[in-house]
Amino acid sequence: MLEIKDLHVSIDGKEIIKGVNLKVEKGKIHAIMGPNGSGKSTLANVLMGHPKYKVEKGSITFDGKNVLVMTPDQRAKAGMFLAFQYPVEVAGVSLFNFLRAAYNSINNGHAKNIEKEVISVLDFQKLLKEKVKLLQMDESFIYRHLNEGFSGGEKKRVEILQLAVLNPKIAILDETDSGLDIDSVKIVANGVNDLKGTDMGVLLITHYQRILKYIKPDYVHVMINGKIVKSGGEDLAEQLEQKGYDWIKEGIE
Repeated sequence: MLEIKDLHVSIDGKEIIKGVNLKVEKGKIHAIMGPNGSGKSTLANVLMGHPKYKVEKGSITFDGKNVLVMTPDQRAKAGMFLAFQYPVEVAGVSLFNFLRAAYNSINNGHAKNIEKEVISVLDFQKLLKEKVKLLQMDESFIYRHLNEGFSGGEKKRVEILQLAVLNPKIAILDETDSGLDIDSVKIVANGVNDLKGTDMGVLLITHYQRILKYIKPDYVHVMINGKIVKSGGEDLAEQLEQKGYDWIKEGIE
């Protein structure tokens, strides 16, 4: 589904990603771990087309299409989704209206002005309430302004709610577990597990092994200094929890 080849990325003339190769298949969970400043969040932002990053070399393809020539909204409509590390507040826009607009846009493309192809308010309300239960959220959340006044845990649950509603082909989760207490981690993880199916691939970026106790990865990759330097299975995450990253750094040196 998603294939990254020899990717080099810079910002303000400084190279951040230095030759990443990765392939995420349907129905598989790939976890990327690494210390601060290793390039993990940069990779997530580049995948969704953040304009401040410059791709110097390499390729990104999704379902056989060249991602690098696509705008962020085109990537979203193609089935790519990014859950942000720091979700922003949007005053004046209710979560309900935001998600309904996104749902109609992604599912109907540019046909949003054709009435029969737009989901009705009542039908979308029913859909959204089903997804809210999945994440153990109060229904009142869907009528509040997007992320305004939400706690860190609530914002992260809203990100997974968006994932549940939009049902993408691939979910890129950028440190969704950061700043969460253990109960919130479990709720977010259970939400991802309920959504993961044979069609959705997951690229999970995290510092910590704790969320991987609840979301079992098929592959774990270690990213250090802009490169994936080691890959393995679930046991690799357990080793990192016990030993940290120094033993891998020493091996590289």
